[in-house]
Amino acid sequence: MMLRRFSDYAAQQHLFPSGQAVLLAVSGGRDSVVMAHLFHRASIPFAIAHCNFHLRPGDCDRDEAFVRSLAASCGVPCHVASFDTRAVAAATGESIEQAARRLRYEYFAQLIAQNSKLMTAVATAHHLDDSIETFFLNLFRGTGIAGLHGIRPYSKLKTQNSKLITVVHPMLCFSRADIDDYVRRHGLHYVEDSTNAELDARRNRIRLQLMPLLRELYPSVDDTMRANMERLHDTEIIYRASVDELRAQLVHPCTPRIPGLDLPMLAIDIEALSAFHFPLSTFIFELLQPYGFSAAVAADIAAALHAPRTGSRFISPSHEAVIDRNRLVIAHLAPVVAPTLTTLRSPFSAHHSPLSTVGTPLVEHIDAASVSLPLAVRPWQPSDRFHPLGMRGSRLVSDFLKDCKLNAIEKRRVHVAVDAGGRIVWVIGLRLDDRFRLTETTTEVLSLSVEK
Repeated sequence: MMLRRFSDYAAQQHLFPSGQAVLLAVSGGRDSVVMAHLFHRASIPFAIAHCNFHLRPGDCDRDEAFVRSLAASCGVPCHVASFDTRAVAAATGESIEQAARRLRYEYFAQLIAQNSKLMTAVATAHHLDDSIETFFLNLFRGTGIAGLHGIRPYSKLKTQNSKLITVVHPMLCFSRADIDDYVRRHGLHYVEDSTNAELDARRNRIRLQLMPLLRELYPSVDDTMRANMERLHDTEIIYRASVDELRAQLVHPCTPRIPGLDLPMLAIDIEALSAFHFPLSTFIFELLQPYGFSAAVAADIAAALHAPRTGSRFISPSHEAVIDRNRLVIAHLAPVVAPTLTTLRSPFSAHHSPLSTVGTPLVEHIDAASVSLPLAVRPWQPSDRFHPLGMRGSRLVSDFLKDCKLNAIEKRRVHVAVDAGGRIVWVIGLRLDDRFRLTETTTEVLSLSVEK
């Protein structure tokens, strides 16, 4: 009965590519043991992967030995990774759970990459009860619509090292009760994770306290939740298509105003954004979802847009957004790297025109006699002043950058070339200082060039 349901569900959801083996994530617990047993009975090619996180002294080594024995009994390869999870979490600042999850999926991605001709997906043993618990976890901690469809049969997961893997969940058609019944009927052995009985983790409290109460109040809650999550998933598909269409209308590439700046930026017109009269916080959250901004940060952006203040900055784990006059500008978080300055002396010649001293934006020519060497490159500072070429007197660099209409992301990447006396020779890529320009009396030229 369960074997037929398993095979039918896998076929309906197109979970297993023909001729490809599947990597099974097996902890040794009842759910993953049943999954391995079903794969074996269904004659679906598979290999087993197990992670020893060394979090439970004695138990972890017992679990590893059990999984190795299980793989041997099925006649399939067994891949095992061993991690000092507590040390990794301490080094990265992650929680133990976050570190274990990241290590686990990075290991699976590595195995699939090494065996890409044999297998393309990893299967986990999450079942219907896990999916319902995930729904409530997301609901209570706060989520968009994407968090309310529970665990899906098929998903793509990008690991922290940017590897993309396919994750399938072929056990979602079964409840925990179905799995317990299968274990009894087939006399299967498994190892019990002692943490499953503890009430410390929120998931375990939902599993052991909330769900029994809901089943008492609503005996058909599992079937109802399954149907609700499917409807929410269907709603999300329609909703997501609408959001993607609006994103294409509103989010456009933004050309950097600093020559040579290799930092793709996107811009949203604030007036156009407000013209839709949608709930602004939710609308911004959905538009910025691909860039990792949380709902809380989206709410901060929405509040800031009511009275836009140029320079206001907002951060996600991967991106930053700044208000730039009538736009919201978005870019990848990237370190600010100083350009490399190269100098070359040469005699003044006919192609060095004293009337037009500006070369390409990343190359300038100055009067070698006017400058005190060596030159250095540093970020500009609020107190910096220089004499912009073609203008009378000095100006604050900050005012000059404002006139250039640079946004806050670009301003942080502006560097200046200064001589040994601390004088600004060049606001790199933007304007030469007039004091160092070529003149009719120039005899030797110092050419400046930068690599970004």
